[in-house]
Amino acid sequence: MNDRPETPLLDRVATPEDLRKLDRGELRQLADELRAETISAVSSTGGHLGAGLGVVELTVALHYVFDTPDDRLIWDVGHQAYPHKIITGRRDRIRTLRQGGGLSGFTKRSESEYDPFGAAHSSTSISAALGFAVANKLSGAPGKAIAVIGDGAMSAGMAYEAMNNAAQAGNRLIVILNDNDMSIAPPVGGLSHYLARLVSSNKYLSVRHLAQRFARKLPEPLHKAARKAEEYARTMVTGGTLFEELGFYYVGPVDGHDVERLVDILENVRDAEVGPMLVHVVTKKGKGYAPAEAAADKYHGVVKFDVVTGKQDKGPGGGPPAYQNVFGETLAKLAESDPKICAVTAAMPSGTGVDKFAAAHPDRAFDVGIAEQHAVTFAAGLAAQGMRPFVAIYSTFLQRAYDQVVHDVAIQNLPVRFAMDRAGLVGADGATHAGSFDLAYLCTLPNFTVMAAADEAELAHMVKTMEEHDSGPIAVRYPRGNGVGVPLPETPEVLEIGKGRVVREGRQVAILSLGTRLAEALKAADRLDAQGLSTTVADLRFAKPLDEELIRRLLATHEVAVTIEEAAIGGFGAHVLTLASDAGLIDAGLKLRTMRLPDTFQDQDKPEKQYAEAGLDADGIVETVLKALRHNSAGVVEGARA
Repeated sequence: MNDRPETPLLDRVATPEDLRKLDRGELRQLADELRAETISAVSSTGGHLGAGLGVVELTVALHYVFDTPDDRLIWDVGHQAYPHKIITGRRDRIRTLRQGGGLSGFTKRSESEYDPFGAAHSSTSISAALGFAVANKLSGAPGKAIAVIGDGAMSAGMAYEAMNNAAQAGNRLIVILNDNDMSIAPPVGGLSHYLARLVSSNKYLSVRHLAQRFARKLPEPLHKAARKAEEYARTMVTGGTLFEELGFYYVGPVDGHDVERLVDILENVRDAEVGPMLVHVVTKKGKGYAPAEAAADKYHGVVKFDVVTGKQDKGPGGGPPAYQNVFGETLAKLAESDPKICAVTAAMPSGTGVDKFAAAHPDRAFDVGIAEQHAVTFAAGLAAQGMRPFVAIYSTFLQRAYDQVVHDVAIQNLPVRFAMDRAGLVGADGATHAGSFDLAYLCTLPNFTVMAAADEAELAHMVKTMEEHDSGPIAVRYPRGNGVGVPLPETPEVLEIGKGRVVREGRQVAILSLGTRLAEALKAADRLDAQGLSTTVADLRFAKPLDEELIRRLLATHEVAVTIEEAAIGGFGAHVLTLASDAGLIDAGLKLRTMRLPDTFQDQDKPEKQYAEAGLDADGIVETVLKALRHNSAGVVEGARA
């Protein structure tokens, strides 16, 4: 276990109010101690590391300058907010991060008054901050709203949509652009520091504002010439033309690791009497921890690790492959003989396995940044021109592009292939990242084919099936984590569309499984058989189209039937119920139960605990079957006429 660092100054800071009592000269030491405490905490819990280390000085400066929580500090995504949590009254719980009953790995309104807006998905901060700022303006409240957004999140159109409306907030809105990766800034040195401080000062801003007002009164040609001259002189050193065109006063670039200079500039920005402002802060991911600085990608999100060596505790090697790697490697192999295959991802190449494809076929791999809407319509264009695009995306992130799925893909019946990673519950990332809703929102769409892989071999077959499916959009869902250990096929097969399989034959109970709950269904069948209840287990494979022939047979020949899926209500079970209703089986006294995720957002925990809580494990299946049998013996049939 890693020893905790000595933090005498940080020990005096329980809240930002305590922080603001420190002398400015003490802030450097405080930042160093806060960084050490963050490293120590994450080493024992796992979680996001590099992003938080990069904003330690910025976190200290923001809370020192602004009157939080009355001034609303909104972190985009929130994975960089661990230092923020430590100095906002949550240090005593920081080693419960991402654990059941512990602190969220992201910002969360119910957790603290210092988290005014919950986040975990990208690029929402400026819109939310604009809402807070305008609300304060309308109500006459004095508070400001500060959005901290990373350069990667600026690749999403939503950020610019918000900035385009920012003038309505006046000087109550401040955006901090945390530039830690894209290298869009010129080198930061003494001159840049001086200029940033100068252009954020009241004297400069007042003169600039006065000059702009004067220029507007000039005849149009002179007005344009004056404006161009001012822009050229200023952006020659600041690069802020784009943000100025969107209505922001641009300040920067600023060294994000010089805490005292940050305080100087933020105080100027806080007191400015002009419109919304954008402060361009240059930081380094993993700052202050050598292993994270050397490999920012590997230390973006980490498991438990040794602070001294940086070695992560990834457990024993070997074992089944991760589903994302099965997808990426299968697709890369298929693309060797199919030049039409392309892979598209939205800023998650390693998380989706597209990095495996990109290594083999770099010209056909496209990372479009945090721009899921664009990814889907881009893929639709590829498909319309005869390519076979695979959009690899987390289920929860595909929600951001639902209109494009409907309008640009489904209505036009374009053969876009969707590989939906992280379907179902996701453990430590909690409700914001759970892939709970894809079956409900895709199975209602005409033209769509929707599959769910029961194991890694099934996923390989389904990737091959998607390749060959040129008659319309098709999707496959699969979970986070590793497979179950079945052998992978050397040559994946094309599955017959809409056909399931029976993996175990019985007579009394039928379990209709979709997805990776199949292993729990088989465990439940063993227990039911031990109680004298002969049990059939079927892997339906397809949520749409349903295998109507198989479903009708199972419902007609078994005393009780149960559907199970790791998705919200409205998906597979709902469609089976609709089939039964349309076929008149309800009127015949159908004995059917549907098992799905509960109608709630489940907090983070270990996945097995989450599924047990949801009742989607072997115990839950057995209990559902036995309860149905008891009800049936009493003449009561849930969801049907007795």
